[in-house]
Amino acid sequence: MYNPVKPYKKQTIDLIRQTWNTPFVEVKDGIYPIIEKKFSGLEVDHTDGIGTKGFYHWRERTFKNAVLDALAMNLNDLALARAVPYKLQNHITVPKEDSGIIEIIEALSAECQKRKIAITGGETSVHNNFDCLDIGITISGFIENFKPNKFIIGDRLIGIKSNGLHSNGFTKVREVFGEEQRAEFVEPTAIYLDKILELDKKYDLHGLMHITGGAYTKLKDLLVEADVKISRNHKLRPQQIFEDLHSKGVLEEDMYKIFNCGIGFIFSVTEEKAKEIISENENMDIIGEIVSGSGKVIVESYFSDNILEY
Repeated sequence: MYNPVKPYKKQTIDLIRQTWNTPFVEVKDGIYPIIEKKFSGLEVDHTDGIGTKGFYHWRERTFKNAVLDALAMNLNDLALARAVPYKLQNHITVPKEDSGIIEIIEALSAECQKRKIAITGGETSVHNNFDCLDIGITISGFIENFKPNKFIIGDRLIGIKSNGLHSNGFTKVREVFGEEQRAEFVEPTAIYLDKILELDKKYDLHGLMHITGGAYTKLKDLLVEADVKISRNHKLRPQQIFEDLHSKGVLEEDMYKIFNCGIGFIFSVTEEKAKEIISENENMDIIGEIVSGSGKVIVESYFSDNILEY
């Protein structure tokens, strides 16, 4: 039975307070946390959740992985602004009152302590008409060095390997696989933010894109009088789960609109820098280039000899 007094309230507050020792903010206790920033300058906020993937996490009780997914969906998008995360608020939705709630908050607190992110508020709600978990998160970040995020004609595209489905496309996954359960369905999304910030300082990256909902069509957002051309001749092959989705009837044109197909993040740099970067990072490869054009994304399909155009 749902308890409106929130039986995990004291544990939750104690776990939240453990995240307040950061170099970025000073948090004062009160009815709500009061925040004093230790920096000035540009900031950005980002909100996302785990969507349909929460169905599998709730069923398998993979709560730590669910937290990593929720963080990744925000942190990887903050990478597009080259932002350093410093505070977080969350909304956890569950289908019933359950000890899993505190497991989720424990995992979130631990990850935030590692990343020096202060949890400054949140809410837990029980929706008995749900069959899944959702973790909605808003993360604030500050930008040390603002630069436009766009592809430049002549750039080479570098892809970073995904570790599978990540956290998008699960409505289609559930449609295709029904009640089947696979380990890939609860594998947490890779987090790319730290590597992107590191590479940007060293190599001055140009265009940055997290390959999530909309997948490769999102690359159109970074094009001005240019096209993206993605080759099939690289080492970042789709994992077996993507081949299985295609073999079960998902059209290849939809594969590249819905799923990452083995590449979780794409960025662009000059040809010279691209060669240096991939020589130092084995989970990356040059996957294409930016050429003059009219805003198209052109993909050589891995699943056939077809060339797809978006």
